[in-house]
Amino acid sequence: MMKTAAVLGATGGMGYALTEALCRRNIKTIAFARSEENLLNFKKNWGPNAVIHSGDALNPNDVEKAVSEADAVFHAINIPYPDWDPTLSMILNNILQACRKHHKPFIYADNIYSYGLQSSPANEVSPKNPHTKKGKLRQTLIETIKNSGVPYIIAHFPDFYGPHTGNTLLHYTLSQIIEKNKGMFVGKTNIPREFIFIKDGAEALAELSLNKNSYGEVWNIPGAGTITGEEIASIVSQHLSRGVTFRPVHKWMIRAIGVVDPMMREYTELMYLNQTPVILDGSKYEAIIGTLPKTPYESGIKVTLDHLLNERNAAI
Repeated sequence: MMKTAAVLGATGGMGYALTEALCRRNIKTIAFARSEENLLNFKKNWGPNAVIHSGDALNPNDVEKAVSEADAVFHAINIPYPDWDPTLSMILNNILQACRKHHKPFIYADNIYSYGLQSSPANEVSPKNPHTKKGKLRQTLIETIKNSGVPYIIAHFPDFYGPHTGNTLLHYTLSQIIEKNKGMFVGKTNIPREFIFIKDGAEALAELSLNKNSYGEVWNIPGAGTITGEEIASIVSQHLSRGVTFRPVHKWMIRAIGVVDPMMREYTELMYLNQTPVILDGSKYEAIIGTLPKTPYESGIKVTLDHLLNERNAAI
């Protein structure tokens, strides 16, 4: 029985939502991140079940202290693309080493990069053929987890959107729309793509962690179907009561911006996801765990917009 959880990366998008979901289940949650200031600020929303723990995931001693006090360990740390190699491997090894030493199960929030190109909805046994540098690195991390000797859950998610998702594609677009009637949208606006409302992802992962049959397995956690950029623009326009248009950002534009922007330079190889999107099949989860939380896009996008509006107004 999980009485105490540790969420590493608690001030990021998934980490924040996971801490929120676990605290709501009356689980004492050690919220681990570098910024004590951000942790203190977020604790006001998380409530008394959240215990803040500032530390550096690159410091094995900091990681071990948080891990040793928990019944289960969630890895939700994300870092900028230019820093992925070798930092992601270093962080993962620190966490797995502490989990192995203290006999703690490990729950990993992963993206879809390791799937590579897929011609149909990908399930957990679909062949993984990563063809990008980032996809290959993610697959290497997965193999490290599987071979670590630590009980694990690996969960794949589509792109996140929602409150506190600052480094995501939809945040990039929606944050512009708050200020003006036009926004840059990465990829073509008429291609159906999959996103997941981050609170749904956190709820689904929290449920997985509480089921003993979930461990030693890979899981897909999809969103509420697919949606096009044009459909998103329509929802935004209706909610804000003004005309809104999205301007597609094509690969050549990303490449050009990447000359001066390291983040965009690293994103260029991932543009295939906006041309031939990977869609996740969540039937395994629903057959074994239960119904997946699926906030309709219309509701989730409105919540996201309201959060962005509140942030902007608070800053004025």
